[in-house]
Amino acid sequence: MTLPLSILDLAPVAEGTSTPGALKQIVKLAQHGDALGYTRVWYAEHHGMPSIASSSPEVLIATAAANTQRIRVGSGGVMLPNHVPLRVVETYRTLNGMNPGRIDLGIGRAGGSDGRTLQALRSVGGEYFAQELAEVLAFEEGNFAPDHPFAPIMVSPEQVELPPIWLLGSSGASAQAAGQLGVGYAFAAHFSQTPAKPAFEAYRAAFTPSAAFPKPHAILALSALVAPSDEEAKFLSGSQELSWALFHSGQMRKLVSPEDAAAHAYTDQEKRIISSHSPLWIVGSPETVKAEIEEKATAAGADEVIVTTTAWDYDLRRRSYTLLAEAFDLGE
Repeated sequence: MTLPLSILDLAPVAEGTSTPGALKQIVKLAQHGDALGYTRVWYAEHHGMPSIASSSPEVLIATAAANTQRIRVGSGGVMLPNHVPLRVVETYRTLNGMNPGRIDLGIGRAGGSDGRTLQALRSVGGEYFAQELAEVLAFEEGNFAPDHPFAPIMVSPEQVELPPIWLLGSSGASAQAAGQLGVGYAFAAHFSQTPAKPAFEAYRAAFTPSAAFPKPHAILALSALVAPSDEEAKFLSGSQELSWALFHSGQMRKLVSPEDAAAHAYTDQEKRIISSHSPLWIVGSPETVKAEIEEKATAAGADEVIVTTTAWDYDLRRRSYTLLAEAFDLGE
């Protein structure tokens, strides 16, 4: 059975490209994934970063869903501390009502930005995540205690359910909760060095079936860049390496070109950053990348893999997803 593959779109903004231009690429990639046979496309929530344009996942979801036919579209995810729970329920009920059976609601506990930006967002912080999540579920299920001040509130639109909920994690902290709630679980192995297997095991051990999830479903998020040859893929991956090193050195820039990356004089600190994180990046030919994705998915016990691809050239980014789909026979 073919391993289901999906797309995690961080809406990268490349140097030399305007942000409006980068936003137009979102629809192109969603349509591309739809035609290739990818299961879903999710949009992350990040704020205050010049290299990422996905600050409003719900707008991206609505736009992508309106311009595709089959692929599921969702958030990867809504950073709940930045949002009022009732508003999340209303927004995603609306999206689900307009696109029945095609929307996913991924929820995370992080803020997705720096402290000053989170202050401007009135973010309540991750320590309140369990309370905020409980409120989302109570609004959806209408089961506030009779004396709760929110009990009389009518949630609109009525007669529309929330789409399937996925809890997102990068350390395993949300895994058991996802299982107990009977929702999906996705692990961010594209940036987390914590092994995913223990989290997936905890999720399955705690799993209680629900209407949306009669059985557990664990998604492994991976970073992968595919080119016709290992050599070309390695060259193109320089964009991700330098951008990651600059970001973690406190330098905010748009995604750099591979040529600029090749010409860059790397500091010792930047080299250490890249060396530390490069094991998380899968780079190579279709054969190389397929083998490594299958190895990581099997080792973790994943039911599905969602792939984020960082490439300066948007056409080559779509080519990467094409080569990956062909390697896994997604269209078969």
